[in-house]
Amino acid sequence: MANYIVKRIILAFFTTAAISVLSFVVIQLPKGDYVDWYVEDLMQKGDHISLAQAQNIREYYGLDKPMILQYGMWMWRMSSLDFGYGFEGQKPVEEQIAEKLPTTIALVAFTTVITWLFAIPVGIYTAMRQHTVEDYTMTFLGFIGLAVPDFLLGLLMMYMFFKYFDFSVGGLFSGQYEYAPWSWAKFVDLCQHMIIPAVVLGTAGTAGLIRTMRNNLLDELAKPYVLTARSKGLRGWRVIVKYPVRVALNPFISGIGGVLPSLVSGSVIVSFVLSLPTLGPLLLNAIQRQDMYLAGTIILMLGALTVLGFLISDLMLVLVDPRIKFEGKE
Repeated sequence: MANYIVKRIILAFFTTAAISVLSFVVIQLPKGDYVDWYVEDLMQKGDHISLAQAQNIREYYGLDKPMILQYGMWMWRMSSLDFGYGFEGQKPVEEQIAEKLPTTIALVAFTTVITWLFAIPVGIYTAMRQHTVEDYTMTFLGFIGLAVPDFLLGLLMMYMFFKYFDFSVGGLFSGQYEYAPWSWAKFVDLCQHMIIPAVVLGTAGTAGLIRTMRNNLLDELAKPYVLTARSKGLRGWRVIVKYPVRVALNPFISGIGGVLPSLVSGSVIVSFVLSLPTLGPLLLNAIQRQDMYLAGTIILMLGALTVLGFLISDLMLVLVDPRIKFEGKE
């Protein structure tokens, strides 16, 4: 166990290093840089700067240096927890991320909990009621959930809640709580506003997890060890929960590492539609402006969280499924 953890930590270190290189290089693959975008933006507004001024800005940000040297400077500053300054607004990268990270984590956690609380029981129920009206109904609804785009569902829910319930869906806080200090009333307001984004973001994932849980559980129910458990006196839900459900939960646990990156990347359009203050729009704007420090740091952070999440999920799988052995032997 200890050897496995050490090996995974070493592998995680090299994986994170590779992610840092890729995240820095990919942002700079398109032609031009932030200064080119800045000059073009000024021209669209009817203003302009000279080539000499543009070159001075490029030298100020270090964009005139080779890419490998820029990456080395970025890594050197990051070693002292200095992530640099975002080009737009000249604010430290860590401050810009800190403004969006709490709401992003809260939304991801809320969406994940709601998704699991609904998907696991429904998946178990449909597996136990195979080829019944309930099974076919949930299958039909699941396919609809997979087919409807998140942003379209968000627009429909915004319209319905505003028209029929006089409730504003956009944002994560009401106007009186957005800049107010934290209190119980503000926390309740946040939970109320997170319901709609969680439903929108979790619909497709819930539908997919229900199908995964149902199919995995059906496979387990057909295996001999279930018949053996029944023959030893276990009956009803006890034999289902004690053995097959534990094994069928493997895909849920193994996917923990990809929850945050997938929701952040998948919620960009939804965040714009629902005016959510999350990392998705911040990352998209940074990539469009080729803000390599801000975009690179966000991508690196998501990659590091993914590596850490998969390490945690691998360790949790051992607790859920005792058949898994790290070393390939007893």
